[in-house]
Amino acid sequence: MKKVILPIVLLAVLAFGVVNSTLTDAEREFAVKEMTKSHDHFLNAIQGLSEEQLNYKVTDDSWSIAECAEHIAISENMIFGMLQGTLATEADPSKRAEVKVSDEQLIAMIEDRSNKVKTSEAFEPSGKYGSFEETVEEFKSKRKEHIDYVKSTQDDLRNRYQQLPFGTIDAYQILLFMSGHTERHITQMEEVMDDEDFPME
Repeated sequence: MKKVILPIVLLAVLAFGVVNSTLTDAEREFAVKEMTKSHDHFLNAIQGLSEEQLNYKVTDDSWSIAECAEHIAISENMIFGMLQGTLATEADPSKRAEVKVSDEQLIAMIEDRSNKVKTSEAFEPSGKYGSFEETVEEFKSKRKEHIDYVKSTQDDLRNRYQQLPFGTIDAYQILLFMSGHTERHITQMEEVMDDEDFPME
C-alpha cells in the first residue's frame, strides 16, 4: 500500500510546484506603498503651478514641467504594457537566478538622475493628451488602475521576466520601475523649479 501512496504523494507535490506563485502580502504592500508615494509626490509637485511655470524651460532643448508630466503619463501606460507582455510568456522559476538586482536596488537605480538617459521617441512628450489637466487625469486614472491590479492580481509576477539594458528584472519589479521612473522625473521637475530664472508665479 505504501508503494502505491508514495508515487501519488510525489505527483501531488510536483503538481503543486507548478501552480502559479502569487505575490505575498508584503510584496503587495511594498509595491502599493511605492506607487502611492510617487503618485502623491507627483500631484504635490505640480500643485498650484501657473501656466508660465509649467511651460518654463531652463534651455531651449530641455523639458518643461508640463513635458515631464506628459512623459510620466506616457510611460505609465508603456511600462505597464511591458508587464502585460511578460504575462504572455510561461512562468519559469528556473530563470530566477538571472535577476541580479534587488527591489530596493532597482528603485534607487531608476530614481538616480546622475546617470542621464535619452528617452526613445515613443516616450517623448508631444501633447497627445490635450491639455495639462487632461495629462494629469490620465496619469491619475492609470496609476489607480495599476495599484488596484497589484492589490488583486493572482498572476505569477516573480517568475516572468523582462530584459533591460542593465540586466533582467522580473514582472513585479516592472511595477517598481514604473514608480521609480515617476520619482526620477519629479526630481527633474524640481530641478526646473530650482533654476534661478524660474518664474515666481
